Amino acid sequence: MLVRFALTIAAVIAGGLPAGAVDDFERPPIAYSETAADNAISRLQARIDAGKTSLPRDDRLGYLPALLDALDVPVSSQMLVFSKTSLQQQRITPQNPRALYFNDDVYVGYVRGGTVLELSVADPRLGTVFYTLDQDPAERATFVRQTEDCLICHGGSQTAGVPGHVVRSVYVDASGQPIFSAGSHRVDHTTPLINRFGGWYVTGTHGPQQHLGNVTFRKRPDHDGVDDMSGLNRIDVSDRFGTAGYPSGHSDLVALMVFAHQAAAHNAITKAGFESRAALHREAALNRELGEAADHRWPSTTTVLDAAAESLVECFLLCDEPPLAAAIGGTTDFAREFSSRGPTAPDGRSLRALDLNTRLFRHPCSYLVYDASFARLPAEVRDRFWRRLDAVLSGPDAAQRFAHLSAADRTAIREILAATHAGAPVAWKGP
Repeated sequence: MLVRFALTIAAVIAGGLPAGAVDDFERPPIAYSETAADNAISRLQARIDAGKTSLPRDDRLGYLPALLDALDVPVSSQMLVFSKTSLQQQRITPQNPRALYFNDDVYVGYVRGGTVLELSVADPRLGTVFYTLDQDPAERATFVRQTEDCLICHGGSQTAGVPGHVVRSVYVDASGQPIFSAGSHRVDHTTPLINRFGGWYVTGTHGPQQHLGNVTFRKRPDHDGVDDMSGLNRIDVSDRFGTAGYPSGHSDLVALMVFAHQAAAHNAITKAGFESRAALHREAALNRELGEAADHRWPSTTTVLDAAAESLVECFLLCDEPPLAAAIGGTTDFAREFSSRGPTAPDGRSLRALDLNTRLFRHPCSYLVYDASFARLPAEVRDRFWRRLDAVLSGPDAAQRFAHLSAADRTAIREILAATHAGAPVAWKGP
């Protein structure tokens, strides 16, 4: 069966590239669809196949509880989408939202009464890899990898031309259908709160700040008259839909904020990895063709590697993050559970520490710097990343792109990484 799996936020806006562009990552050195995956899902499947673990099926929620437990995905990360998106869009309405769950690497989609669980996972070699898991009882749970149909939306312009996540905020009508004529907003850590969460339920407090969550529209928003404020500062949305059949009745605001950054950061890692590997692959072929030394470096390759590292530094340091106008808070234990995952420096500081008063993170540097996908980037990119990060955090770099980092911020990030990351520059670690 062909599956059109779309793990999106708020809405799928098809933005596919021409076939030739998609083929870029289907050819060596990536060969996306033909290359065996090696990630949290494929390793779980191997354990299931070997009889070392199993996924017991719940009569009410199917394989969802066992899957979240097996992959260490917290229930507190639950986010609820009521726009008609994904494979099971016919089942999705404001009265029957789709639930999403995530940890650092895995994303799980669940529809109450749905036929499959939808999954995506960060694969250090392949970027985002997509799977489905049939909810019908089976002797052995089997994850089915999805490729072609997923890449229609998840391998085009909306994901910078690599397999990744599409994060959107749209206006939807009372049935959950996106009102495409009203436009949409791409969501990452640079998106102002006022443009986020269209088509989402949101539980949490945020003071006078506005967002698009928890409400539907009759027509285009600019034709609806007075703004609907009923969706703001909601700590309970059980009046909007029946929560039976969900592990939780929450759609935590803090989880939504963290997820927006994480999905974009995973896309940035994938893009840096794909482009640098392709450039190194082309360079090796050129050197062989022209009889150059194997380590001969061409200026065009240097340009690609430098750009890949720069884009990662800008994403990881949360450049262009708009300041919060008031404190935000969630309605679950997500913030506490997320912050406790570490790693933590001896003095207790961590890149997972949340601010939530004026910005998302207390120390604005992405925790995905510890992720396996980052660790598996070509050494040529990682070396440039650390040198560029050193220039930003240690001075004399004073680029406007990094003006949001105070001297105290730069010192704290440098000290935390020196204490917790083996790849950090030796000079940061002191004698």
